[in-house]
Amino acid sequence: MNNSPLLALNQISLKHHQQSLLDDVSLSLSARQIMTIIGPNGAGKSTLVKIALGLIKPDSGTVFRQANLRIGYMPQRLSLNPLMPLSVERFLAMANTRNIDTALERTGISHLRKRPLHDISGGETQRVLLSRALLSEPDLLVLDEPAQGVDINGQTELYELINQLRDSLGCAVLMVSHDLHWVMAQTDTVICLNQHICCHGHPEHVSNDPAYLSLFGRRHAEAVALYQHDHDHQHDIHGDVVCEHHHHD
Repeated sequence: MNNSPLLALNQISLKHHQQSLLDDVSLSLSARQIMTIIGPNGAGKSTLVKIALGLIKPDSGTVFRQANLRIGYMPQRLSLNPLMPLSVERFLAMANTRNIDTALERTGISHLRKRPLHDISGGETQRVLLSRALLSEPDLLVLDEPAQGVDINGQTELYELINQLRDSLGCAVLMVSHDLHWVMAQTDTVICLNQHICCHGHPEHVSNDPAYLSLFGRRHAEAVALYQHDHDHQHDIHGDVVCEHHHHD
């Protein structure tokens, strides 16, 4: 595969009612790269994702997507009428009738295929949304708060699954998250956003950047650094997850 980016945003700016939502934001995402956007509430993270997807047009700047780029999108939450009798299978079929079996297997929820959507847990719902994003066999997965509403154990499993999907599909991942401990351990590149890019780079570099510390605090950065150190021992030289901690349960 060539080294050209799958997705590139160049000097993106957007205002709403004279308020700056994004100011001069640039990023470039390559194949197999996991990039996570972090930042406080109102920083423009979801807006940036929508611009990347082509759902919103910026006031200025350019968006490049590689030709024939297949994108799988996982929104923050699923909003459905609880009275609607919709099974997991039917929900997925509304997006794409192909690859349902494979998507459910990849996310570990084949057993939920016939279950009503309103009768599954928050963590299971997030995996259904992730399955839906996988139906197109994407080159790029775009995930907006993928672990929202998931308990702490489920968060760990979900982020490890996302890493495994990157490896098995060979796709890139663009993710928005607040779960800094887990994200910092699984991410190749972090972008710290607060309308503009405050800092960016490898997680260990970003967690020591003054701009990051001013937003999240030194105690949080130290906790993230400790988690990174512990988590380093759960990957092999190829970046694949080696779940050594399961042997200590």
